[in-house]
Order: sequence, then structure tokens, then C-alpha cells
Amino acid sequence: MLVKQLHTLVNSVTQEVLGETVVLNEDLTNVVDLGKAVFDSNQVDNYVKKLVDHIGKVIFVNRSYSGSVPSVLMDSWEFGSVLEKISTDLPNATENKSWDLQDGEEYSQDKFVAPSVTAKFYNSKVTFEIQMSFTEMQLKSAFSSKEQLNGFISMLHTSVENSLTVKLDALIMRAINNMTAETITADTTGVKAVNLLTGYIAETGTTLTASKALVNKDFIRYATYQMALVSDRMTKISKLFNVGAQARFTPKDMQNVVLLSDFSNASNTFLASDTFNPEKVTLPKHDVVPYWQGSGVDYSFDSVSTIDVKSSAGNTVKQSGILGVIADKDAVAVANMDRRTTVAYNARAEFYNNWFKADSQYINDLNENFVVFFIEDSE
Repeated sequence: MLVKQLHTLVNSVTQEVLGETVVLNEDLTNVVDLGKAVFDSNQVDNYVKKLVDHIGKVIFVNRSYSGSVPSVLMDSWEFGSVLEKISTDLPNATENKSWDLQDGEEYSQDKFVAPSVTAKFYNSKVTFEIQMSFTEMQLKSAFSSKEQLNGFISMLHTSVENSLTVKLDALIMRAINNMTAETITADTTGVKAVNLLTGYIAETGTTLTASKALVNKDFIRYATYQMALVSDRMTKISKLFNVGAQARFTPKDMQNVVLLSDFSNASNTFLASDTFNPEKVTLPKHDVVPYWQGSGVDYSFDSVSTIDVKSSAGNTVKQSGILGVIADKDAVAVANMDRRTTVAYNARAEFYNNWFKADSQYINDLNENFVVFFIEDSE
């Protein structure tokens, strides 16, 4: 074991802690061990300098990652592949003849009026797998007990599960991002794709840029107010809140509200924490995401609030400043998810091959309510 003398450093550190000297530049190269990939010539005892140091404790990096994306999972089924979704339009009203009786008039009752029914069929699935090979006999020389060996294998299983979680979470976010892109492309009224910044400027007559919006209390209050309004309005039947212009309504318990962490925390920090009645300015019940597509290399607002996609309909959309969405549970869904593992033993080389597989359907229904909120400077 390499042992280093630190009396000079600890003496100067003590003076810094006690306030006897200014903060000094410290050389920590002899303090913190960053670890090495393999043993080197220093890994021997400090007595005869010939005995190899033994491993005294083994720690496995075995932390399960649960993910943090909105729950949009739908039922799974074992047989069949097609998801059929049937809907009907609202029928028009006609004159009530009961209150318009005329002597000698004939009233026909045998006219056939068929309902207007439409159907959508979803029959696509995406899939991927992760392969990993496991051995037992070949690993025994590296560990001191079966418990250590089992801990190592458990760590490998956890790494695969974590990888699956990361990838499936990313696909769920892509389903939301695709719906966002389709809505931004189709909306020309600003009802389904709401630029909160231009709305705020128009109503207040003030000037504000997107880069400063999330530190402006008045804007955050306005944005919170607008999101709550839309959440209420979506509970009433309307054709305004979906791309397909279908008569739809979304009760509160059927709304998936997803907000960017930057906005959610801004609202909590700048409004709720500075208000006598914080319940009056709270956002609708929502899930929080740290980014829509990725963090970039710096977690800047421009990175986390941006989507840059070619949508399923072939639309190229790059939009920054996205603060949140309110979606009907049927607008964005993950259906028929199937996670399974297949195993094969190779008798010649004595190892196990494992294939961790994931299949699922990612669904957008443009006939269901979906509203996206963003901030963007007017040109």
C-alpha cells in the first residue's frame, strides 16, 4: 500500500479552518485517491516489500435507476396486434315536430339517419434488445466468495435494467415530442400552440425577452394563470384543442400535465414562496421533466427547452422555449409494452447469452386534446 505523509498540508488546513490565515492554494494530489484500473508496482506491503496487497472489501456500483418520465402507459394484450379506436361525431339537431302540428299534415317517421362513425387503426411497433453474456466458472478466481460473485452478477443485471429504463424513458419522451411537433405545425390560431410571451406582452404592454421571462414574477404569474385557464377550458367539449378539430373534452382526471422543471421551479420559487395564499397561484397537478429531448452539454435553458425533430407526418420542427403541455390521456400513449428475457447456454465455451428485449407501441392521436405552451420572441 502506498502511504503518503500529510503533516505539512494538515497543519496549513488547520490554520485556514481556524481563521488564522487566508484561503491558500492546496495541492490535493497526495490526499485523494482516484483509483487505478489495475494494480501497479506500489501494491505491496510496507514491511518486506514482497507480499502483494489483498482486496479487503469489494463494492459494486449497483444502483437501480427508476426513471422520471410522465406515465402514459396503456393496457397490454397478448393476442392480436391492431389497436382500433372508434369515435362518433355529435349529431345535429332538427326541428321538433311535436310543437308544430298542422291539420291534415303528414309526419314521416321512417327516414333512416345513420350515425357518423370513424375508426383509426394503430398497428406499428418498435423494438430493440440488449445482449449480455454471463459466466460463472471463469469469474470465480476474481472473487473471494459466492456472495461477491453474486453481487457482481447482480450489478450486471442492474446495469441492463438501467439501460432499458433510460432507453424506454427516452422513447416515451419522443412520443410526447412528436405530438408537440405535430401540434405546433398544425396550429395557426395560437390556441393549441400558445406563445405565452407574446400573449403577456400584448396584454401588459411591457417589453420582455424569452431569456428573461423565467425570472420575471409578473410573467410567471401570467403563465401560471394561462395554463390553469386552458386546463379548465379543456374540460368543456370543444373542437379548438386538437389538431383534428374533433369535438372532444378532457376531464381533469384525464389530463396529463407535463412541465419543464425550469418553469415549474420558477413558479414555486418566485410565486408560491412569496405569496400569502400560495394555493391561489399553484400550477395544475403535473409531472416534471428536466428536458424534452436532452440536456445538451450545459443544461442551459435553450438546450432543455428545445425539440428538434422530423415528426411522424414528415414535418421538420425545431422549437425552443417549450414550458409545458397539457395532454388528454388518449392523445399520447404507450401501448402493449412487452419486456422479456431469453437465455441460451453455450455448452462448448460454458457461458450464458442473455437477450433483454423490449417491444411497444407509441401512439399519437391528433383527434384528442393536446396544448403546448412555449415562449418565443416575436420577430
